[in-house]
Amino acid sequence: MELGIAGKVALVCGASGGIGFAAAEEFAREGCTLVICSRSERALSNAKQKLEAHGASVTAIVADLSTEAGIAAVVAGTMAAHGRVDILVANTGGPPTGAATAHSWETWTRASELLLRSVVELTRAFVPGMRERKWGRVIAITSLAVKRPQGALVLSNSLRAAVTGYLRTLADEVAPDGVTVNTVLPGFTATERLDALAEATSTRTGQSRESVFAGWTAETPVGRLGRPDELGAVIAFLCSLRAGFMTGQAVLVDGGAVRALL
Repeated sequence: MELGIAGKVALVCGASGGIGFAAAEEFAREGCTLVICSRSERALSNAKQKLEAHGASVTAIVADLSTEAGIAAVVAGTMAAHGRVDILVANTGGPPTGAATAHSWETWTRASELLLRSVVELTRAFVPGMRERKWGRVIAITSLAVKRPQGALVLSNSLRAAVTGYLRTLADEVAPDGVTVNTVLPGFTATERLDALAEATSTRTGQSRESVFAGWTAETPVGRLGRPDELGAVIAFLCSLRAGFMTGQAVLVDGGAVRALL
């Protein structure tokens, strides 16, 4: 499908692997100019080489988006390289696991800076330019936990919901200017994050990792884990010209795991 985004500048956060890389790869195939960021210099360098193999121009910025300095580095580096962002994919790693009352306020603050502040600050930096140019796309990768909170993931359950509320409000404000804002909610998807959650669940419950993964698979009607490329394809479509009438939505890509009408 021709998505109509060739030549657009796409900033994809957390793009050294998993869903972030899969989204960046879709944009590379569509002819976008890419900016990617991640905390790992080695992983980011590998991702850059793979994306450039598709013929894409790629600017790679090593940055920790849970910090003020990391956010500032991404904003400054992107603007220095291209002067604008047309497509923003906000994506970071996940916070620690734990029960509702298990975390100190310091841990809550760090998780908020990782999940919420990064989205707020990046949109504050780049959305005004989108509005001036009368075109833009904002996507945040959240989790099915927004629709169906998960046990021992109180930080993710709470703060990804906060991200959803923030972006739903932003969507209404910027829609008249040709800017769409949506969130994508992955289900149980085969990424390093899911591996880490399996390890944490195994430690907490005494289950084997194999049984943890089997449980997630059993919860998913399609009978398997998701693949990052399946999420990347949905993200790319939401950023296309064809999806210009779709905004303010929280889009589940979960193989049917959340059994709800809405």
